[in-house]
Amino acid sequence: MRRVVQSLRRPCHFLVSLLPLLLQPLVAKADARTIVPDRVATYGAPPEDATATLRIQGATDLEYFEGLLEAFTKVTPGLRIVYEDITTNALNEVATAQCAGLVSPADLVVSSSVDQQVKLVNDGCARPHSSPAIDLVPSWAKWREELFGLTFEPIVIVYNRALVPPDQVPRSRFDLIDLLRPEGNIFKGKVATYDIEASGVGYLLAFADSLEATTFGRLIEAFGRNDVVATCCFTEIVDGVADGRYLIAYNMFGSYALARAAGDPRIGVIAPSDYTLVLSRAAFIPKGAPNPDIAGAFLDFALSSEGRRILATSSLIVSFTEDGGGIAPSLDGSPNLRPIAFSPVLLVGLDAQKRKLFLDVWNQSIRLLRAGVPANFRPD
Repeated sequence: MRRVVQSLRRPCHFLVSLLPLLLQPLVAKADARTIVPDRVATYGAPPEDATATLRIQGATDLEYFEGLLEAFTKVTPGLRIVYEDITTNALNEVATAQCAGLVSPADLVVSSSVDQQVKLVNDGCARPHSSPAIDLVPSWAKWREELFGLTFEPIVIVYNRALVPPDQVPRSRFDLIDLLRPEGNIFKGKVATYDIEASGVGYLLAFADSLEATTFGRLIEAFGRNDVVATCCFTEIVDGVADGRYLIAYNMFGSYALARAAGDPRIGVIAPSDYTLVLSRAAFIPKGAPNPDIAGAFLDFALSSEGRRILATSSLIVSFTEDGGGIAPSLDGSPNLRPIAFSPVLLVGLDAQKRKLFLDVWNQSIRLLRAGVPANFRPD
């Protein structure tokens, strides 16, 4: 049984942005002891009847993750799960403070910002976990028997089916650049993406793009000329695509997008044909976790055939095979899959000097692009 205890969604900020060539993740400078989760929900046994409690801190929206949480309580009698929903940068701050002994640790930390997760593990913040289930995880989606990928999610382009002409639907980044090239095109101010200053995973995806794409410089230049809108949240962006405020959304989670498209004919989803990034949400057990054995059992359940089935039903595992449970047919395109591997390479993007360089360029770009924009301008 689920009981939502708290709902404190932070407001999303809309920015007009020119992304620099070296996009690096930037950790927000907040006092982790004062960070409050966006939402807190409980599952399973009520407090007075619980024989054990599993506290999970994660950056996955509850509506996609709660099926797995509820299923695990059903196979673990007496268990109470407390799930704290926290945005990626704030979650990283909290996990860092936990590692330093400043706040009480959770039992499990799950984040889509895998570069930040790799750094936490590299800094000695995790404890190892081994099991037959872990052995089945692909090598790119685990690291040092301490960090494990739970999902399989393509990163996609979302568009408005009714307002984008069929011959202008971007099937690749090359197509998107061509759409944004002409003066007076219909997409000016109508392309949206994650605010990479507010979103840790936004940084990660942009950084991965800078490593993968020969088109990256031209794409960012095109975004700048066409006043790309950047915001923190998937729901904000895709709602905007659905109602026509935006026509195209770039670097969106395919899991969320496909789930939305299944019930909304206005939403189209493209797996870019030049390459499609694939992300696996990374989980680790903190070194001071009060209940590491239960956390390990949850990881094993998530990686079991039943756990994979539940995650696929929630669109957090997207199959590209004919027996993919009806998920893949909603995805338009034949993707060239490029998984974001859990490796020390991701630590390069967290270099302090590069972060500072990025922040300087980011702020300069925003000032230039905001020139002449009314102070009360809000794209919503």
